[in-house]
Amino acid sequence: MLVLGVSLGASAIYAILRIIDRLTFVKPLSQQTATLNPSVTPDRPWLDLAYQLAGIGLGVVPALLAVHLLRRTDPVPSIGLDRQRPGFDLGTGAGLAALIGIPGLGLVWAAQQLGISAQIVPAALEPVWWAVPVLILAAIQNAVLEEVVMIGYLLTRLRDLGWGSWPAIVTSAVIRGSYHLYQGFGGFIGNLVMGLVFGYFFKRTQRVMPLVVAHSLLDIVAFVGYALLKDHLGFLT
Repeated sequence: MLVLGVSLGASAIYAILRIIDRLTFVKPLSQQTATLNPSVTPDRPWLDLAYQLAGIGLGVVPALLAVHLLRRTDPVPSIGLDRQRPGFDLGTGAGLAALIGIPGLGLVWAAQQLGISAQIVPAALEPVWWAVPVLILAAIQNAVLEEVVMIGYLLTRLRDLGWGSWPAIVTSAVIRGSYHLYQGFGGFIGNLVMGLVFGYFFKRTQRVMPLVVAHSLLDIVAFVGYALLKDHLGFLT
């Protein structure tokens, strides 16, 4: 489980500390902001681009480590991270994205109205030429990291340790929700449900690639859509 310790498990710990910070802050949670994909050096776009690309590149390293460790015990890991069924992966991934994403918009709105979520800013890059490509790459990086580590790797390792399918799926989903707590409890609930659906799908198919596709599409729509249409999304705040 050291893979979790250097990646999403560590993120979960920091997110728990962050939600405690938010809940004990002078402002109500609903009046606070959770910003994803911020600019690092907005006054120097060339350096900002370097920071963004470095973050994306380093962000996939834990996923590569997970695949490497799986290959040490199984030369051909049965997690379905391949291109053997592109039609199935793309079609099913798009369907899963719609299944999760459409109700997810309602959940974001409801959580903010109930005051249990911060105001989420999915993208805060400066309006430079490379912003959209970087947001797309960031979405794919998130998808690869989370689905390979939280689904393909973790569920496989828990199965090897003798865990039942549902205890493993629930554990994975709770961890997924936990590292989104920095967004508030809406982020926790939405990602918990997403983890349960994705975990069940993997249990039935043993393919992680459709989940990478689905997660990529969800984040691309959120990141790029917000960047391009933020002036028309007042209903979400």
